[in-house]
Amino acid sequence: MSGDLYSQIGERLRKQRGKMGISQREAAQLLGMSTTYYGEIERGCRKLTIARVLEVYEKMGLEPTYLLTGRVMTDKAYHDIFKDCPREKERALEQVLKSIAQLY
Repeated sequence: MSGDLYSQIGERLRKQRGKMGISQREAAQLLGMSTTYYGEIERGCRKLTIARVLEVYEKMGLEPTYLLTGRVMTDKAYHDIFKDCPREKERALEQVLKSIAQLY
């Protein structure tokens, strides 16, 4: 991961905070971190742990795939997951995906 990628992640986080209409201080409180630390994440100077990515999703509603890659998971992407799945295993795959979603 490059510093540029961290800046992009921070920018997506900043945009979400703006949509929510909250300050950096309020976002930091929501996520249980200092305002300074949160600001450094938005500027791309700090990394988010996996636990923090999940917390951002839980508390700010920012989808992890979008936060990390900038890509929105579409119905087509969901369909592509099932494309090569044998018909008899589709139900099992769907259950796995639902379980993963619950972990978020």
